[in-house]
Amino acid sequence: MTNRDLFEKAKELMPGGVSSPVRAFKAVGGEPIIVSHAQGCRLWDVEGKEYIDFLMSWGPLILGHSHPRVVKALEEQLRKGLSYGLTNAHEITLAQMIVSAMPSVEMVRFVSSGTEATMSAIRLARGYTGRKYVVKFEGCYHGHYDGLLVSAGSGVATLGIPGTPGVPEEIANLTIVLPYNDVQALEETFKKYGESIACVI
Repeated sequence: MTNRDLFEKAKELMPGGVSSPVRAFKAVGGEPIIVSHAQGCRLWDVEGKEYIDFLMSWGPLILGHSHPRVVKALEEQLRKGLSYGLTNAHEITLAQMIVSAMPSVEMVRFVSSGTEATMSAIRLARGYTGRKYVVKFEGCYHGHYDGLLVSAGSGVATLGIPGTPGVPEEIANLTIVLPYNDVQALEETFKKYGESIACVI
């Protein structure tokens, strides 16, 4: 089957044919490829075409696809189980490594996705500061958290408007969307809303 054939089939089974909107290629044009396998910095689609993978799963594959040491470690862990629903020794070891490597990090919380990470960070910032507004920048994606699925209104430092159906206006209104890389807009926003801003993401 071709990429197009499989994508058409996927659209019958998954909204938009993808599990994450970024995979639909709408923002960059073209048609999605359907990956069959990957190795190192390369991946192949179902038609056998080879690509250099500059995304690396949007960041976490810093050693590339199917690195032999990672595969070996995963094979060993598979024999012990993958998900316990409880704390495990590897978790504690990794937390210690992170805290030791980064003196400013006192504690860590492991989550399963970027969405959960940003959601937790925003909740922590709001809880710690007692403030409600979040500042984000146009064009930056921070997961599927409702408060970050907003687009800019008109003018500098306007409150966000829902960027997708299903995001209540009351939630979108707690996000201030600014132009990317515009220091003046950020300074003006802090002058206007500073006492109510919990964090910038």
